[in-house]
Amino acid sequence: MVDSKHQWKAWLYLAPAIVLLLVFTVWPIVNTVRLAFLNNYNSLAAVNQEEAITFSIGIDNFKSVFNYDGFIIALRNTAILTVVTVPVSTLLALLIAVALNSIKPLQKFFQTIFFLPYVTNSIAIGMVFAAMFNRVGVGRLISSHGIVNNIIMFFGGESINWINAGSGLVPNMIVLIIYIIWNALPFKILVLLGGLQSVNKQYYEAAKVDSTPRWRVFTKITVPLLSPMIAYVVITGFIGGFKEYSSIVGIFGDQMGPPGAKGSLNTIVGMIYDVLPKQDYGLASAAALVLFAIIFVVTMINMQVSKKRVHY
Repeated sequence: MVDSKHQWKAWLYLAPAIVLLLVFTVWPIVNTVRLAFLNNYNSLAAVNQEEAITFSIGIDNFKSVFNYDGFIIALRNTAILTVVTVPVSTLLALLIAVALNSIKPLQKFFQTIFFLPYVTNSIAIGMVFAAMFNRVGVGRLISSHGIVNNIIMFFGGESINWINAGSGLVPNMIVLIIYIIWNALPFKILVLLGGLQSVNKQYYEAAKVDSTPRWRVFTKITVPLLSPMIAYVVITGFIGGFKEYSSIVGIFGDQMGPPGAKGSLNTIVGMIYDVLPKQDYGLASAAALVLFAIIFVVTMINMQVSKKRVHY
């Protein structure tokens, strides 16, 4: 404990961080809530001090969010990407972490390889994925099928139009899901591998003495002991999934869809960015609060489930 006579020194040391936190975190949150409940908000009128005449308090911005042309599409895309990618990436990360933990030679090397996507710019990675799936040409005059299609054709399959005009929602979603899962693996592998390395080895030694099959060791020892870490990566995965935006921009550009289908892959965060250039800050703030409410509800559900499934 800090002596009460010297607490002012502690507050003095904390002051710069507290000021930055208030300016760049607390105030934007408060301002977002304020703007969400201001009907017909106009930033130019606010600058000219016309707020008392122009603005009124209400929920019109929230009505505008639900009546927005692309809201249902954005909600659908966000839900699909989140529901599919989070469980698959978590399961793959768990299997990879178990495999990495069981090998000794080159373990650090493989950890570094798997962690590289986490420290690489997501937009740059998206552009690489776009090049891998891109098919160059029009109609039958295709000059390049892309790396992925070349692999498919090598095994006797047909070239697929993944991300070009007229490709359709399903191929676009498959590309996005593959990218998001691949991009989400490093952090989850790191967390789960750290948890595995802290597990008491006596559990595995006892299972070895009893000749317990590996699948049973995995389901009855590894998974229960790692359940706190699994719950953590699932909850953070859902939060990140609902905020998905940069992966779509990296692959399909700021049109949020292939050519001729602008906005077909838009998400709720993408919708917020769409209305910001129009200076419709009230609508953007209301959409942000709607997204916060969705994330909050899903997080509470995950926490309630984890209370029954997680073993501490």
